Amino acid sequence: MGVYDFVDTFAGLPVVRWDEANPDDPETVAWSISSDYGSQAIPAVFEELLAKTGPGGPVALIVQDWGEPHASPFPMEVLTGNAHRLGNLRALFLGEMTGEQCEISWIKQDDITPILETFPALTTLWIRGADGLELKPARHENLRELVLQSGGLPASVVRAVAASDLPALVDLELWLGVDQYGGDATVDDLAPILSGRSLPSLSRLALRNAEIADDIAAAVAAAPVVARLQVLDLSMGALGDTGGEALLTGQPLTHLLHLNLSHHFMSPELAQRIVEELPTVVVDVSDQQQEEEWGRYTEVSE
Repeated sequence: MGVYDFVDTFAGLPVVRWDEANPDDPETVAWSISSDYGSQAIPAVFEELLAKTGPGGPVALIVQDWGEPHASPFPMEVLTGNAHRLGNLRALFLGEMTGEQCEISWIKQDDITPILETFPALTTLWIRGADGLELKPARHENLRELVLQSGGLPASVVRAVAASDLPALVDLELWLGVDQYGGDATVDDLAPILSGRSLPSLSRLALRNAEIADDIAAAVAAAPVVARLQVLDLSMGALGDTGGEALLTGQPLTHLLHLNLSHHFMSPELAQRIVEELPTVVVDVSDQQQEEEWGRYTEVSE
């Protein structure tokens, strides 16, 4: 199972390809670039993009296939080495590829700390793929949304997020994945986030696509951070009745606006109980799965 759709909007802007659009105002769209399966190298594509967007560069940028992403990570210097030409950049999505292009767990990534260090005005950062992904604890004054999509997110990256100083972050989304593809994080790695000690502005917490969803639900049921959330998202994972019961018997969740538990392994009866006991919350318990002989599965793995 993988990812098979591209986003239509990013950072609130409609997405256009660099080679297909000439908008009157280049700052009103999110630009998507790709090496086009190697026929044109990504540095050359980047130059074409800057010719269209002007001296400040794009406001929002999506980097798709950079040429053999299963073999080597994105050449980060294309961005960091051109920071003086990217003064407008506020949103970046690095690695938007479908399963037909490159399975999510095959996408090579690198240390993304330089992105945070080089672009202090960035407000939105999405990364897809975690093979080789690294992050060091960092401080960033303006980042509001961090999304790390993977079939297996390394515990070291989870710990670095938890140890980072991100005072403006309101939206954190981690696709934790499965151990088979490097997703070795545990609830202990999430402890600083769940305790509320880090990320003081957080209002949406999405711990998605998790093989350990029951463990996460049990921890969330008593986690101090939940009291200040508006949205809690445990979707795409292997959540079963044990995790669902923990959510029901734990701290009150009636203050939430939205609770997303879609793609789950709970019984229909328990899923309905959660909906009924949270009548003022938008609860999503859609996409019920049936456990296989070999066990449960996340929505996205390979």
